[in-house]
Formats: sequence, C-alpha cells, structure tokens
Amino acid sequence: MYIFPIPARSDNYIWIISHPQGVVVVDPSEAKPVLAYLAKNSQKPTAILLTHNHHDHTDGVADIIAHYPDLPVYGPLEAAAFITQQVEPDQLFSLFGLSVKVIKSAGHTAGHISYLLDNQHLFCGDALFSAGCGRVFTGDYVAQFETLARFGELDDRTIVYPAHEYTQHNLRFALKVLPSSCLLLEHQERVDILRAENCPTLPTTIGLEKQINPFMQAVSLAEFIALRQQRDEF
Repeated sequence: MYIFPIPARSDNYIWIISHPQGVVVVDPSEAKPVLAYLAKNSQKPTAILLTHNHHDHTDGVADIIAHYPDLPVYGPLEAAAFITQQVEPDQLFSLFGLSVKVIKSAGHTAGHISYLLDNQHLFCGDALFSAGCGRVFTGDYVAQFETLARFGELDDRTIVYPAHEYTQHNLRFALKVLPSSCLLLEHQERVDILRAENCPTLPTTIGLEKQINPFMQAVSLAEFIALRQQRDEF
C-alpha cells in the first residue's frame, strides 16, 4: 500500500491510498488532478472517503462520479448530498481487507469524522493539522477539545494525513506560545526547507504532534479556547 498527496487548490491535499486491489480518494477538492492520476496509471478508484461537508473537500466528487458512476462514497450524514455509504463514529468497515474505524472529530463542523485505516493511518480532514487544528466554526470548543484528546489516545506511531498544507504558519504560532525547544526549532527548519523546495510537510505522526502542537498540549478546555482564539487572530 502506498499513500501520497495530490496537491489541489491553493493549499489542499487530496490523499490517495493506492493498493494492488484499487485506489481510495480522500476528500477530493478537485476532480481534474485525481482523474489525471488515474488515467496516467491506468487505475480505477475503489472508493471516496469524505471527512466533512466543506466545498474544499467535496468539490471534486461530482466529476469523479460522472466518470465512475458506481463508485461508493463514504461520509457522514452532513455530507448527504455526496455520499452513497453513510458512516458514523465508532463504525468499522473494510477496504482492501484492511479495517477502517470511523472516529468522531466534531468541532470544525458538527458532523466531522476521521478514518483510522489499519490502526495506523489517520485521515483527519481539518480536525488536526501539523502544529495546529481547524477553526472551530461550530463554536463548540468542547467538541474540538475532545476530538484532540481522542487523537491523543492513539498510538504515537500513528501516521496522520491532514488535508491542508498549513505547517509553516502553524509552527510560527507554536513558537510564539510554546516554550522554546531544540525539537521545535529543528522541525521548523526542516519544514522551511521542504516548502522552499515545494515539497509537502505531511504526513506527520501523533507522537510528533504531541511535541510541537500547542493544541495537543492544552491540558484544559479554558487553555484550548484561549489558544484557538489567539490562533484565529494570528
């Protein structure tokens, strides 16, 4: 199995899970680069996974389905306009014979979910970014705080695949609010080099995020809210 990002829009990643038995597309914000990849590699998609109902995660669905009409689209009820297979938190299903667990990830949107593939690959949409997390558009800071706590319970080796390239800016904020550390400074240097070469800074890991992500380190709801409100203005 091979997992890699297709850059889309200004800062989105469409994650592609390529397996000998097929291809899964996660949060296709655009159809054109996905269809180009499939054509170039003579592959057909097996499924689409949606984390939440924002256009920069769903805009490519209709055109992909137009090319592959029977393609199953998994997602939460809030994305009902696009899905053929509704999934709910704690549900288990299978792709390529690998287990997929649906994780409740509300906060950014009320129905946001994430997918834990094979107990080691987390596709988290906008619920978690490297060194950050999504804006709490719902105003439900409790839900977002609980989402990050849920992620924090995963194995540190869990590989995390966020949907946006926000790492540089998030690290600038982290350096402002976290105690200075060699790890944080060294990671910022690595990220700056990658972006200078137009390379992705993702995926990340749960273990790394526990060390560089101020939102993962918040020990109380009040601390989390204060951090999120600071980040909104940063």
